[in-house]
Amino acid sequence: MSLNKLSNFTTSGVTAKTVRVRPRDAASLLIVDRSGKDWRVLMGKRHMRHVFMPGKFVFPGGRVEPSDGKVPAFAELSDHDQRKLLGGMGARGTLARCRAVALAAIRETYEEAGLIMGRRSDAGRWPAFDDWTAFAERGIAPDLSALRYFARATTPPGGSRRFDTRFFLAFAESIADRLPAITGPAQELEELAWPTFDEATALDIPNITRMIIGEARALLQDNPELAPGNALVQYGMKHGRFVREVI
Repeated sequence: MSLNKLSNFTTSGVTAKTVRVRPRDAASLLIVDRSGKDWRVLMGKRHMRHVFMPGKFVFPGGRVEPSDGKVPAFAELSDHDQRKLLGGMGARGTLARCRAVALAAIRETYEEAGLIMGRRSDAGRWPAFDDWTAFAERGIAPDLSALRYFARATTPPGGSRRFDTRFFLAFAESIADRLPAITGPAQELEELAWPTFDEATALDIPNITRMIIGEARALLQDNPELAPGNALVQYGMKHGRFVREVI
């Protein structure tokens, strides 16, 4: 395991008296379109009405909801990805929680970008769970095997809202259907774009998003088919410093 300090993150305002808020599970999905010479990644511009990061370009994602872990899947996570997820959950780690995190990435991609990731199958015709009716109506089951878990970032202490976000990669070939609208039903993103990786880093993006883009790019260069077995990169606080760990 390697450990590196990140000089462009600060911990100002974080003291021993900071109220400890447990981070909530969250997930984000980077969808890569490799149909052209230059591969592209899906990003969306957050609506200007948002208090948190208005106008910033981000990947689809959000917090895990209680119903996520109960949704059937066409195929489950790879053993490698499941072990990596479980390893970061400590005593609270369960298979259901792992599934919920991965499924949340797929659900949020639908809600924010209108893209339905999965496979058409009789397995998709299950009673509708909250937030999953679009999948059930189309007979599409989410395919967790198409996701590759590659990065994790935990919001530093000090704020009233903290998230433990797991980042997944998937190829655009896993899109089974899409809404005709230019964004998803949640309308949290006012603009969707498919920039190249170079173009993505030139957008108005948070620092952590720029780092995650770099991690995704490096992984795809070493493992262009996203075969299971990649290392996991984690960003978070350790001994008072924001650090990068490779596990």
